[in-house]
Amino acid sequence: MQQNRITLVAGTDTRDPALVAAQAAARDAAIARALAAAHKGDAQALFDLGMVFAIGDAVVEIDLIEAHKWFNLAAVSGVCGAAQCRADVADDMTAREIAEAQRRARAWLRTRPTSQVA
Repeated sequence: MQQNRITLVAGTDTRDPALVAAQAAARDAAIARALAAAHKGDAQALFDLGMVFAIGDAVVEIDLIEAHKWFNLAAVSGVCGAAQCRADVADDMTAREIAEAQRRARAWLRTRPTSQVA
């Protein structure tokens, strides 16, 4: 008897390449919207980006440096829970990785108009 095996990756049924591609496109669009909102000063978008990189999925690989960066920016902007998420991510990072995340956060802040920096 042949068994059908379904591989689920973060809720993605990998049997259907078209579905995987559509979900990838949807994720890319959501990330693009979050980045655009973050650049306009939306603090919740900063937190959302942190979650994307902290959790990862079939399309976005986990990147703790990027997650820390976005959680750090969200915490500075006053998003409730962002500091705890940053601390949770930092528990799995080296000191060098944390320093890199902080450097990236400072670089991102330098690109913001003064009126939008928290």
